Amino acid sequence: MDVRTQTQNTPAELALIGAFDERLSELPGDGNVMLKRDAAIEAIKAGLPTRRVEAWHYTDLRRLLAKVPAYDDNVRAEPLKPLLEGASVLAVLNGVAGKTPALEGVSLQPIAEKLIDGSYAPALEPQGNDDAIGALNAALVSDGWFLDIPDGVSPDRPIELQNVQAGGQVHTRFAVKIGTGVTATIIERQAGSAEALVSSVDNVVVGDGADVTWVILQEQPETVTHLGQFNAWLGKNARLTLFVMNAGGKLVRQEVRVVTKGQGAHFDLRGVNLLAGDTHTDVTMVLDHAVPHTGSRELVRNVVTGKAAGVFQGRINVHQPAQKTDAKMACNTLLLSDEGEFSTKPELEIFADDVVCGHGATVTEIDHDHLFYLMARGIDEKTARGLLVKAFVAEVIEGLEQEPLIEALEEKLDHWFATHG
Repeated sequence: MDVRTQTQNTPAELALIGAFDERLSELPGDGNVMLKRDAAIEAIKAGLPTRRVEAWHYTDLRRLLAKVPAYDDNVRAEPLKPLLEGASVLAVLNGVAGKTPALEGVSLQPIAEKLIDGSYAPALEPQGNDDAIGALNAALVSDGWFLDIPDGVSPDRPIELQNVQAGGQVHTRFAVKIGTGVTATIIERQAGSAEALVSSVDNVVVGDGADVTWVILQEQPETVTHLGQFNAWLGKNARLTLFVMNAGGKLVRQEVRVVTKGQGAHFDLRGVNLLAGDTHTDVTMVLDHAVPHTGSRELVRNVVTGKAAGVFQGRINVHQPAQKTDAKMACNTLLLSDEGEFSTKPELEIFADDVVCGHGATVTEIDHDHLFYLMARGIDEKTARGLLVKAFVAEVIEGLEQEPLIEALEEKLDHWFATHG
């Protein structure tokens, strides 16, 4: 349900509307794109979602987004060192695509060029009337990358998409078309160095029989509002493994929207949320099983310390034609402080009668017997706690089955715990 009764815009909404008016002449796009932008900003003028909008019940964006930084054209962001040595890097630096590298067999184009020629206009349509992230991004997106990986062309190294900010506002898109039979690993890095408002939208089409691992690593400073959205459509016998690690940001909302369009498609979501300080992180997933003989697994582990608040909403829709669906979802939370909190809302809506579906959620603290066991063997308390936290999330990371990637992500986990544990 979408209920919006407010009549007066908040300072944050006014700042977004003002930014649109000021930047309109600089935003790329032909006439059709500009019409889409105008429609998108009208959604912002109608008001950001509150807890009365069901999909935003645990993240009252209108209240939580108290401040919107101005654009800063004087700052310069630098590319990150690749997460995996040898990865092909495609960077967006403070909202502008960097130099176009050579990727053998892969077609590359900055999103700004596709906005200018109008070919990207249909992708600016919102994903529903509660799609505040899509509307905000459609109104203000300036650049990003479009990748087309042809049928049967499997990149011989990981592709790393970097969205790096140095302050202000940054609105980017990554659009990836993955052909039939392709095997690929794509790493998406969201990072920065200053106070910022960042929106980033992914549109991913996975072709028949393709096998794709996509990693989203969000490690923004704790002065950043990060609004992310991942949209994917899976073809026949396609397999997509999406790994999401949130290890930063002041206010974070990461949406995941996936549709299984071809029989035999399978989707895995593996999530790790590392929450500390006075932060708020929300991961919301909507998965549509639309055809028969499809499957999915969702496994999310959360570690909460300080006064942090977290949310996982997982909704699986099994449509009437989607017989023989096999879908299971689990969300497990480890609370390391009395002041932290985590809200979980798993949902199954099933209209087919021949399915195997289930979900579960748990919340726990560190087992003091386990902690005592380690400390009794000469391990100091912080190190012992770190080992138990690492063991708690290990299953999620190790399921990626790529040793260099597992090691790199575990290193990020160790760094987070050394800082916040």
